Amino acid sequence: MAITRDIAEPALLMAGKRGLVMGVANDRSIAWGIARVLHGQGAKLAFSYQGGAFGRRAVPLAEAIGAEIIEEADVEDLDSVKRVFDVIRKKWGSLDFVVHALAFSDRNELKGRYCDTTRKNFVHTMVISCFSFTEVAKLASELMPQGGSLLTLTYGGSMRVIPCYNVMGVAKAALEASVRYLASDFGPQGIRVNALSAGPMRTLAGAGISDARTLLHYQQRNAPMRRSPTLDEVGGAGLYLLSDLSGAVTGEVHFVDCGYSTIAMPHLNTLKAMEQIEGPEAPVEKAPREAAQ
Repeated sequence: MAITRDIAEPALLMAGKRGLVMGVANDRSIAWGIARVLHGQGAKLAFSYQGGAFGRRAVPLAEAIGAEIIEEADVEDLDSVKRVFDVIRKKWGSLDFVVHALAFSDRNELKGRYCDTTRKNFVHTMVISCFSFTEVAKLASELMPQGGSLLTLTYGGSMRVIPCYNVMGVAKAALEASVRYLASDFGPQGIRVNALSAGPMRTLAGAGISDARTLLHYQQRNAPMRRSPTLDEVGGAGLYLLSDLSGAVTGEVHFVDCGYSTIAMPHLNTLKAMEQIEGPEAPVEKAPREAAQ
């Protein structure tokens, strides 16, 4: 369904829109950064949180911006997720957008080698970090008769190996594939599906990755902009993907990482400094000659 209003006219971008934000952990989480910007642009918000520990941080934040619906939901228990959408159906009747910011893996397995991931943790990680978005999308679509927008969060470890990211990288790759298939499934209904890929940030989720600070500092030194994104910048990108500004955008992974995803190597000064520290280049082994036929 095409946009019917003139987006050049001055107005709050999310005025009259209602949406669900899933996965706010605290005031430094990406989900909160997006929620705060959406609220400032006129959106009415519902929040779901996973467990009492997260609720102690998320509920006060949701109440601070006048959230009309605040519910607990465990994505490993589909019935609890359905209850959230039942509450939304009874109170609002329909929904315009969803922010899915849910991911989890055993932090003890987010170090060392990916091949050492246990089957139990692989399944656990995939259900929470990937398949839950498909289940949420299906439930949300039933409340979007006039179309809508679905947004999930991913990371560059989906496409390239990131130390200590391991099974989460595999889960994010599956999540990004899901975005494309869901975009195809729901496109005829006017429902757009996208993913936002921020660079390393100081969030509670990021802290679960071994040596997260080292990864953050490397990105900051080597991104074209020589820094990592701010929470407001990521929130603004989320606003774009959820508002009518991106009315013809679906099935995409949108990077908000100060350009880091475009870099193949560190900049030249860094490479030269590394070469000086490591000493002369080690001899390169020649490939063995093929045996004569």
